[in-house]
Amino acid sequence: MTLRRVLSLSAASATLLPMAVAAAPASQAVPAADLPTCSDLDTAHGQYHSNTFVGRTFGIPRSITLGTNWTTYTATLTNASAKQLKSFALTAELGSYVYNEGERDLSPYGDLEYWDTSRHVWKTLRRADGKAGGTVPGPTTLEPRASVHVQLRFRVHEDLPLDQAYDAFTGIVGTSVDHYRDTECSVHGNADGSFAPHKG
Repeated sequence: MTLRRVLSLSAASATLLPMAVAAAPASQAVPAADLPTCSDLDTAHGQYHSNTFVGRTFGIPRSITLGTNWTTYTATLTNASAKQLKSFALTAELGSYVYNEGERDLSPYGDLEYWDTSRHVWKTLRRADGKAGGTVPGPTTLEPRASVHVQLRFRVHEDLPLDQAYDAFTGIVGTSVDHYRDTECSVHGNADGSFAPHKG
């Protein structure tokens, strides 16, 4: 996923907020996935404000050592708008931005897990294409000023080639459906942080 991290705030030394991940299952369908973004609908008018979400991460270091050790962190997304967010869905990501032809994504070389608060176990997130990431269970609506908190952990394998620089990141993405200019559209918000991988 290449969503920009404009709403992300990293505070590794901040006090952790209480864990409040909803135990409700993820919605069976995410209508927002097939909708245009509200920002795309707004290119000619400049009236839609994409300040729906405020995201923060706690515990992502600036660099990590490749290997088997896990790095645990917390990601928080808050509904900063005055309205209820509908068709809300959460995904978690681990990867790197690819800017030039021939560069590789870090994601297939990493592992990403979230803490299942109902079963008290770590659960792996892996997409069908082999990349680390996927859907995290959570509420399907989010009230104004309400937050979701997700505890995650990640690692990057020692076989990651270090023949290039990686603009690596990990975190969560929240998506919801809004109604703008007589059209249903999707709104996205990120809570993630950057890191650099290196050999031990």
